[in-house]
Amino acid sequence: MSEIPGDLKFLKSHEWVRIEGDGKVTIGISDHAQGLLGDLVYVELPAVGDDIQAGTGVAVVESVKAASDVYAPVSGTITAVNEALADKPETINEDAYGEGWLFVVEMSEPEQLNELLAPDDYAEQLEGEED
Repeated sequence: MSEIPGDLKFLKSHEWVRIEGDGKVTIGISDHAQGLLGDLVYVELPAVGDDIQAGTGVAVVESVKAASDVYAPVSGTITAVNEALADKPETINEDAYGEGWLFVVEMSEPEQLNELLAPDDYAEQLEGEED
């Protein structure tokens, strides 16, 4: 079982959210998700300034096995993207909760955070998937 940082919230589809304060959140995919995908070879990120809606696909991560949509956990505007992933998508495999972040969103509806899974709930979901 991979370590799940206690300061994150999660979508059931394996995206994580780190609350940065000032109405912004950093978003990435979980260590579990990158493990399922295998070695990542390509990442397609949204553009800074894009308005996104919670629950919609906003990025794509591609491995040698499959391409997978990354869904927006919250609605808002993209304020930063992790440009380094264009040259080094495997950073997500190496450090999913750190240097492997995907993008930052300025939230338009912060209350959407209440609908996300706490780390313990996410861990329970993962255990359920393994059964």
